[in-house]
Amino acid sequence: MAAQREWFEKDYYGVLGVAANADAKDITKAYRKLARELHPDANPDNPAAEERFKDVAAAYDVLGDEVKRAEYDQVRTMAGGPKGGFGGFDGGGMGGTFDPGDLGNLFGNLFGGATAGRAPGPRRGDDLEASLTIRFREALEGMTATVSLVSDALCPTCGGSGCTAGTGRTVCVACGGQGTATSNQGFFSFAKPCAACGGQGNVPQNPCVTCSGNGVARLPREIKARIPAGVDDGQQIRLKGKGGPGRFGAAAGDLYIRVTVTPDPVFAREGKNIKMSLPVTFAEATLGANVKIPTPLGDPVTISVPTGTQSGKTLRVKGHGVPSKKGDLLVAVHVVVPTALNDKQRAAVETVRDLFDGKVRTGPLDV
Repeated sequence: MAAQREWFEKDYYGVLGVAANADAKDITKAYRKLARELHPDANPDNPAAEERFKDVAAAYDVLGDEVKRAEYDQVRTMAGGPKGGFGGFDGGGMGGTFDPGDLGNLFGNLFGGATAGRAPGPRRGDDLEASLTIRFREALEGMTATVSLVSDALCPTCGGSGCTAGTGRTVCVACGGQGTATSNQGFFSFAKPCAACGGQGNVPQNPCVTCSGNGVARLPREIKARIPAGVDDGQQIRLKGKGGPGRFGAAAGDLYIRVTVTPDPVFAREGKNIKMSLPVTFAEATLGANVKIPTPLGDPVTISVPTGTQSGKTLRVKGHGVPSKKGDLLVAVHVVVPTALNDKQRAAVETVRDLFDGKVRTGPLDV
């Protein structure tokens, strides 16, 4: 991979917001975060976000590749450090009188000499993202789902070779098999992948009619994904090797599935536990009662509402939370106050009031 002119001008570490010594994991994490925030689908009619998204993608294309990153670091160091520019090439820094010919030889070797004839190495496939919506119970139990997406895939006709069956590849006449095209600008020589062969140095003798010789085609795909039990709303599931196809023999990228769990009318998740609300009558809360309640996955169970239970009290049912995490079911008691009474009911409530001498409050609110 020959260095690009943009490498002098762009601080790719700054674009991704990572330190120059960041490891590959931190670089990938920063890229994915920015790509999600700046993706055109999330920022319609926002040209600034679109341009920033392109800058982030270009930065990751270099820093996410071990070989490209090493060459980029070498270029930036020789060009005056991570902030760019040519401040490091003054007369004193070169150890004597500055001679443009020396600089030309130096960068000529870097951009147009030793690396110019090197065809690009294997390129790992792109990581892809997809979304999946499942029900609350499916999230608790786990399931196998089918995820549909449209993405690049190895051409089904030629298997990724780009050639019609029975034919092979020939040397690219545009670059003479070098894989790069060189542009001389003064004493600098900048190289970039050959547009005719895509940097491979060779082209199909008879291009595949399905993919036009590219080896990849934009196709609808259906992928079976095992969603683990206990997956939470917003969680990502990684499917290794199910992303974009690798090039030149490299491995495919990964597919990241973001799971959305639809709300349940009865239950709500709280970490490893599951919450629900239990309406009870004034009599049940006052006298105590045994009440049958549903559970998220199993048969109904009967719980005991203690005598004198106050509205808002939480009762715990062991072992009926998220099964994979050994959580509990948290039952919040809610005393239901009737909004309409018939004459007989009103009389009964008035009798209770009189028996309590008109007082129902205790503690600091007593007056």
